[in-house]
Amino acid sequence: MNRLLLTSALTLATALLGHAENWANWRGPLYNGASPEKGLPAKFSKTENVKWVASLPGFSAATPVIYEDKVFVSSGDNQTKKQLALCLDRKTGKELWRAEVGEGSTADGQQSNSCSPSPVTDGKTVVFFYGTGDLVAFDLAGKKLWDRNLGPFAFQWTFSTSPLLHEGKLYMQILQRDVAVGGRGKPTGNESYLLAIDPLTGKDLWKHLRPSGAAAESLEAFSTPTPYTHNGRKELIIVGGDCITGHDPATGNELWRWGTWNPTKIGHWRLVPSPTVGAGVVLACAPKNAPVYAVKVGGSGTLDNKSLAWQSHVQNTEDAATAAPTPNEKDITSDVPTPLFLDGKFYILNGGKKKLLCLEPATGKVVWSGDLGGKSVFQCSPTSADGKIYMMNFDGDVSVVQAGGTEFKLLHSANFKDEGDNTRLRSSVAISRGNLYIRTGQKLYCVGK
Repeated sequence: MNRLLLTSALTLATALLGHAENWANWRGPLYNGASPEKGLPAKFSKTENVKWVASLPGFSAATPVIYEDKVFVSSGDNQTKKQLALCLDRKTGKELWRAEVGEGSTADGQQSNSCSPSPVTDGKTVVFFYGTGDLVAFDLAGKKLWDRNLGPFAFQWTFSTSPLLHEGKLYMQILQRDVAVGGRGKPTGNESYLLAIDPLTGKDLWKHLRPSGAAAESLEAFSTPTPYTHNGRKELIIVGGDCITGHDPATGNELWRWGTWNPTKIGHWRLVPSPTVGAGVVLACAPKNAPVYAVKVGGSGTLDNKSLAWQSHVQNTEDAATAAPTPNEKDITSDVPTPLFLDGKFYILNGGKKKLLCLEPATGKVVWSGDLGGKSVFQCSPTSADGKIYMMNFDGDVSVVQAGGTEFKLLHSANFKDEGDNTRLRSSVAISRGNLYIRTGQKLYCVGK
């Protein structure tokens, strides 16, 4: 009997290990917020199903990234005001190494800081980027490989795109104003561009300018490129500057462009959500309660509205797509959270209304919608594994929703906020190797069965 029990236990452990995934970038192994992980908890708290808790030197909206037995975290230091790159042991939470990366910045008064971009790793190199323009690469043991500064940037708010490491190249997206704002950036001639860098040396491979007809703050984007392959054609998909574009990862050349969601050139529509791709469409979330647009993949050149599969609602008569619109669902909008794609469905977090919506990709039809509750908004992006969707609001309430199905089911909610925490907790929940990684203002929780 003991031998039988041992064999069964080993079989189960092997099965679970087979689903173990790294979370090497802020949107996970599939670049869409989802992971094939299994065996994750539906219920937990600050004391239940917690494997370890690591104290952090300061707050940040950055999502931790995990590769094998290492956890990488960007953080500010409340005492020294420095920007930090941290590496923790995945099994214990013990700090393995840290590095200071320049002076931090909290210039915009929005309780954000320059440590908000998430790090990225390919298992050989880990790259940290900060809103000050500091870009630095380490090997996994903490040896600095190179560093450089890409600034100054012309942004009204603290800049926070995350770097992308993909197929041997490091990509940086800089979509900014053409003139300085608030003393930031060059007086004139600030260019928006996509940059490819050799991750081992820090040297430029190419730089592709990305023009836009947007005005003022609407030129600013805080999104991150999304890699995607369709019918053998590899692309990097970018949103910002009132449009969405697909680029050749080898050269940066623009393959296609659709826009605009801002025909009247409103000047305060900065763009935060990154693009999400699934089931033959790319989602672009226009800001400030504007619609979500679904662009059909595979296009070339300048696309018109016939390339839209759907848009979520009509903002005004000039916004109306010629493609058949979906019902007037005003809740299908996202000012900050990046949508999730999972098992043939899109999930859009309307952070202002505190609602999660499940949509059919082909039509934008709402399968279900549900209220997450709580008193504060969400600016994290939803992540998912094992049939569960995880989200945390400003106040540290972590909600767990059942994925799929025909109706909204809130499985669990637990508060992780501590006294003295920042009042705007924004980090997304990372998922790796059977655990959830929940970052609050002062701590990183590793939660698992």
